[in-house]
Amino acid sequence: MIRFLLGTVINAAGLWFMTLVVPAIQLIPYGGRDIWTSIGSYLLVGAVFGIINAIVAPVIKVLAFPLYILTFGLIAFVINGALLLLVAWISQSIGSDILTIQGFTSEGLAIESLGWAILGAIVMSIATFFARMFFKLFRLI
Repeated sequence: MIRFLLGTVINAAGLWFMTLVVPAIQLIPYGGRDIWTSIGSYLLVGAVFGIINAIVAPVIKVLAFPLYILTFGLIAFVINGALLLLVAWISQSIGSDILTIQGFTSEGLAIESLGWAILGAIVMSIATFFARMFFKLFRLI
């Protein structure tokens, strides 16, 4: 349980860094724009990202194994971007739909296209790599 919570915090930090670096990716907090709802929103989307990576990603990677061989592993960028788009879709489904117009006031992770999702997945993997290295350095994981 502690490992999942630390993984969620690391994913949330990676999401935060990704939204700072990539201009076409943003996270609109659930329920307002103050600091605590922003932190809670990042943690919630980080948990969704961790669950998707634990359940869906292994299945897709096994099914796409021939594509990994044909593209020398470069298909991993597209798969990770598609998984990030899936997380964005799920996070927008979590938000309240009361008095909202699709595309204008949706809450959650918003990504403009697959290209931006691929770039965001690369940035997030680099950020989470360094965060995990930091936690392992201090023996927290």
